[in-house]
Amino acid sequence: MPRHFVDLDGANALPTGHFQMTARIVRDLVAHAATGVVHGPAGTGKTFAVEAALEALDALPGVDRPQVCLLTFPSRPTMRMIADQLLRELTGADTPTSRNRFDLTTKLVGLLATPMRLVVVDEAQRLNGDCIELLRHLHDHPKTRFALLYVGGDGCWEVLSKEPMLRSRVFRRLPFAPLAPAKVPALMRRYHPIYQEAADELLVDVDNSYGHGTMRDWAVFTHTAAALCAEQNLATVDQTTVHNAYSLLGGGLRD
Repeated sequence: MPRHFVDLDGANALPTGHFQMTARIVRDLVAHAATGVVHGPAGTGKTFAVEAALEALDALPGVDRPQVCLLTFPSRPTMRMIADQLLRELTGADTPTSRNRFDLTTKLVGLLATPMRLVVVDEAQRLNGDCIELLRHLHDHPKTRFALLYVGGDGCWEVLSKEPMLRSRVFRRLPFAPLAPAKVPALMRRYHPIYQEAADELLVDVDNSYGHGTMRDWAVFTHTAAALCAEQNLATVDQTTVHNAYSLLGGGLRD
């Protein structure tokens, strides 16, 4: 299982619908060598869910287990940058054998023919139309067979869906969203031991004031509250602990 944000001791992965569906989508993409998109606001658990799904692929039989290639680009990547980094990831070479994008693309077609691979593009909202078209071209080439997963934050789907050639080829799409407020108390009790005996009203207050349904914010709050509980030898957070945690987190109001 991937590490929790801020290495939070005692935290458990929450089996939310989004978490479970991510694993299903990754398996489907690999099985059908298809294209998928996982996107949503920052802090909602996309990266953790995708990392867990990728780790689960290791349990597949060797014949079904794809080679995973993870790509992350800076803002405004170019087509040549995409081709260059993908070639580096596939070959392990420090430098490309050609400075020509078309030569690189030809080499990529050969490398992506076999074995089965899953190419994951993180921060996909940074891609422009030319970069998206290059990846689509590689994926659609008759000699290649690989699964392609785009993962991105705010604006990701808006960027990708502007490209009709890509949008029509998306086999699976999962938009992440903040946790529903009504589900927060039960989920937080499963998330960390310090919430198991806490009142619903207290957990709802934390969500309204700081968590806002995002796992990243809840992880920061929990890390702080758990340390305070340990200092006071408390098994469960109480109102005083929550307010002290708010004081350490800028007053508890998360914009």
